[in-house]
Amino acid sequence: MTEKSCLIAIDQGTTSTRALAFDTDLNELAVAQIPLEQHFPQNGWVEHDAGEIWQATLKVLGQVIDKAKAAGYAPLAIGITNQRETTVLWNRESGEPLHKAIVWQDRRTAAACAKLAEDKSVAKMVQEQTGLLLDPYFSATKIAWLLDHVPGAREKAAAGKLAAGTIECYLAWRLTGGKLHVSDATNASRTMLMDIRGGEWSEELCRLFGVPRQLLPEIVDNAGAFGSVADGLPGAGLPITGMIGDQQSAAVGQACIAPGQVKSTYGTGCFLLQHTGDRMVLSQNRLLSTVASRMKGKLAYAVEGSIFNAGTVIQWFRDGIGLIENSADSEAAAVRAGTTDGVYLVPAFTGLGAPHWAPDARGLISGLTRGTNADQLVRAGLESIAYQTNDLLTALKADGAGSAKQIRIDGGMAANGWFAQFLADICDATVDRPQILETTALGAAICAGIGAGVWPDLEAATRNWTLDRRFEPAMDAGTRKKMTAGWDQAVSRCLLS
Repeated sequence: MTEKSCLIAIDQGTTSTRALAFDTDLNELAVAQIPLEQHFPQNGWVEHDAGEIWQATLKVLGQVIDKAKAAGYAPLAIGITNQRETTVLWNRESGEPLHKAIVWQDRRTAAACAKLAEDKSVAKMVQEQTGLLLDPYFSATKIAWLLDHVPGAREKAAAGKLAAGTIECYLAWRLTGGKLHVSDATNASRTMLMDIRGGEWSEELCRLFGVPRQLLPEIVDNAGAFGSVADGLPGAGLPITGMIGDQQSAAVGQACIAPGQVKSTYGTGCFLLQHTGDRMVLSQNRLLSTVASRMKGKLAYAVEGSIFNAGTVIQWFRDGIGLIENSADSEAAAVRAGTTDGVYLVPAFTGLGAPHWAPDARGLISGLTRGTNADQLVRAGLESIAYQTNDLLTALKADGAGSAKQIRIDGGMAANGWFAQFLADICDATVDRPQILETTALGAAICAGIGAGVWPDLEAATRNWTLDRRFEPAMDAGTRKKMTAGWDQAVSRCLLS
């Protein structure tokens, strides 16, 4: 049997580590996945074991390569996508982490961010240089915390013995046997240390946050010949030709690569991006400006709204309080409920993201009565994710981006037809669901393919994006207004608590 070529995507996410194989027509061939344990050492703290991530990456990479070869496909190249702001500090000699990775959801540096934000000129400088807001979500204060709380870390960093980076950076280092210390521009733009216009590390920001410049990797494109997998590892010799942060990767997988296009991914959190082309738009409504991609040195931008808790709501119903047995049960529960009878759930488990940026806010359920049942609570949880998405679209419109009349959705929750319809109703927008929901991994494969020469550019690679189902808004304006007003009231109570 003649072997055909395939592309391998490593998708290292918040709740699992996966590898997928795609043929060069971007059909999924194989997948391997290992769940990732979450660590919650204190209230508002979230950590991952970077060593566990590394070992899981080796396993899934080996498994998916074996599956692809068994199907008659020869791996051509590897693309890596990742949970973006999650931060690792490691020893340059051994590659071993000095501490558990601090996850993007972690809020331990909220006080440090608040103190910096007291100086309005500092907050303004940070936003103008990075497109971001001073918040513990981003990597800069996480790196500083590790340097200040791991014994001897600052001294070792000063001596050039340590390296820092986000997860794609750490995996590239380990996969190449320590030869490659790079971060792609999409991930680097989420550290709060990169000048978003110039695409390089800012000495001024490094000084502000106390992060030594020598800790940081080289910033590279999303596609290119970066390095090769070291001998003795699964896929030894395979080139690593794609690296991209998960939300930008999902945008690529959704073919949202032109100005005005909007995608919204529903995974652990929810992340909505509107592409703005080569124009960097500085939000006046507490959204984020970010790098959408960097190809052949050319930067493209997006405006992003980040919601910290989306899929975690369903996980909580399943694992935390036992209202459902599996995630798919949430759709049937919402249908059975028919209505929440005025119950609203604000899922601020780890604070509220855009447009509120309230790291100390905590979750709230309002409108409970003796008649409230489990199905209504589940429905309120699903509804909360649509309401939060609508808040982001409202902020985008206030920034002059116009009303988003079409949204492409992906992620695990996109399979829930009831949710997709409610989203269309509340946002008063057409919601398009693609045939391939694994758009995050798909985007990494596309970047790898461009880097390996399969396609010349993003336009050619994404030409075959295919619609699965379209959801048109059907809710009348009066009902929508009443329901969103109830949500606004619940959020106000949450912010006051």
